Amino acid sequence: MNFHSLGSTGIKVTELCFGVLPLGPLQKNLKKEAAVQLLQEALNLGINFFDTAESYKTQQYLGEAIAGHNRGELVLATKSAAATYEEMRTSVEKSLSELRTDYIDVYHLHAARVSPAVFSQRAGALQCLQDMKNEGKIRAVGISTHSVPVVKAAAERDDIDIIFPLINKLGRGIQGGTKEDMAGAIESAAARGKGLYAMKALAGGHLVDEVPTAIEYVRTVAGISAVAVGMVDKDELAYNVELFERGEVSMETAMAVKAKCKRLIVLEFCRGCGTCVQTCPNQALTLVDKVYICHCPLEPCRLPKSKPGLDTSGHRCHNHGKIQAQ
Repeated sequence: MNFHSLGSTGIKVTELCFGVLPLGPLQKNLKKEAAVQLLQEALNLGINFFDTAESYKTQQYLGEAIAGHNRGELVLATKSAAATYEEMRTSVEKSLSELRTDYIDVYHLHAARVSPAVFSQRAGALQCLQDMKNEGKIRAVGISTHSVPVVKAAAERDDIDIIFPLINKLGRGIQGGTKEDMAGAIESAAARGKGLYAMKALAGGHLVDEVPTAIEYVRTVAGISAVAVGMVDKDELAYNVELFERGEVSMETAMAVKAKCKRLIVLEFCRGCGTCVQTCPNQALTLVDKVYICHCPLEPCRLPKSKPGLDTSGHRCHNHGKIQAQ
């Protein structure tokens, strides 16, 4: 497994980062024992880099999995959507407890998707991360984002060490620019000493039939040190380890993964606040009183959902199906 440095932080990580989100209740919802076993198998296969978040509800799984391992060999990244100083301190202390560690390698401002205004809107949270870095509870301060302008702004800031941007060969989900714009912003940030690792290399599941080429695209983006990939069983873990170590996957491993049913799951997160309607650059969203959307062709849902929702105009929406909670 290749190791790369995250910018000028001195933190060295495996090029394959285990994205822990899919293990938890927001996606696959594995039993805790199964999730812990899979994470331990990843450790045994040489992965040292794990990405989670407070909202994923998987920090406890990771904390249990790393118990007994040499903490100095591991790199743990987590995140919080906290906006104020007090909220962020509470989040960090919770993360330390759930991860069973006395320091966290990378702590991100989570979900900074819309604009560089995030740095003023969440100034208290960012100051808290800086203070806790000075206290030795955090090694590096980061920001996770889908936005090209946010990546560019973060690159200019001395209080950001790590950037976790969205990039994939389709450009799906990128805000404020194209995939070429994001790649350029990533390269510029790396030139300024920022550490960068990538999310959504498979475009939220839209590239599951093109995994090798999708991963290769992101691995070759200048400035990317690692790629976070979600895995939910030993076959997927073996597939990705083989791909990152050898650049190819055995027929046996590929067939084991391909034989499994995959479906797109869209969470019903809408609160009817209207923020996404105001920020959508393509004016493709409309807030409606009721929404009925079925995304599961295997088990079509027949029951209408009576709740606030969004109507998406597909002909205008460049990121159709990728609206996310703010």
